[in-house]
Amino acid sequence: MLWDQHMHCCYSGDSEAAPEDMIAAAYKRGLSGITFTDHLDLDCAIEPELFSLDIVPRAEHLARLAIEWEGRLTVGCGIELGLQPHLAARHRALLSSHDFDLVIGSTHTVAGIDPYYPVFFEGKTEDEAYLGYFEATLENVKAFDDFDVCGHLDYVVRYGPHKNQFYSYEKYRDVLDATLRALIERGKGIELNTGGFKAGLGEPHPCQEVLRRYRQLGGEIITLGSDAHAPEYVAYAFERAAGILKEAGFSYYTVFRNRKAEFVPVG
Repeated sequence: MLWDQHMHCCYSGDSEAAPEDMIAAAYKRGLSGITFTDHLDLDCAIEPELFSLDIVPRAEHLARLAIEWEGRLTVGCGIELGLQPHLAARHRALLSSHDFDLVIGSTHTVAGIDPYYPVFFEGKTEDEAYLGYFEATLENVKAFDDFDVCGHLDYVVRYGPHKNQFYSYEKYRDVLDATLRALIERGKGIELNTGGFKAGLGEPHPCQEVLRRYRQLGGEIITLGSDAHAPEYVAYAFERAAGILKEAGFSYYTVFRNRKAEFVPVG
């Protein structure tokens, strides 16, 4: 049975979905559990208040739903932090004050700009934009390590002018390997994020080559997440997950509860 450990509801600025509807969709799809990982992105240059997060009311709401669904579906309360090096102290303070099941550390912005906005790519080639994003991710991982998994490692590819047409692990091997090694050295995982399929990439985030390389380098922690922002995308393309994991060298995936990793065999 599978868990979707990357999803968003109306507590995220980019979703209007009621958590009740996301839970119902997960139950309908036969999942064992889910974890809400709503966004907290501080210091964004564009729409700076979009990804603030009402942490306490959200936690109370999800706790009530977890009780309501107990015995049918496990409902977890996580968070997706938008990493930037200067935010490390603020993030540490937050995590010392609140409990989460899973903390995803994601690079959403470079110099405050999210690749979602076309301005991110202005004045640079696609290769320069991608390399800058990967270098920022490496910097983020080195600056802050109080997270459990690194989110959608090649997120920038979703929004590039040619998406993944000219993208490959080999092209950015040096910086990607440095990032994977930094994650492994710090005991951090990555995720198999099926949102790449929804974005039309034909692959997950990160791409299959990066998943395989993480395992080759000794990486052991890998979660599953759809990155759903609406009920219809919960567990999106999860029917491909087992094959992708096995091809990359994994015989299991990882579930986090109370920030402790549990390893679940791939069916």
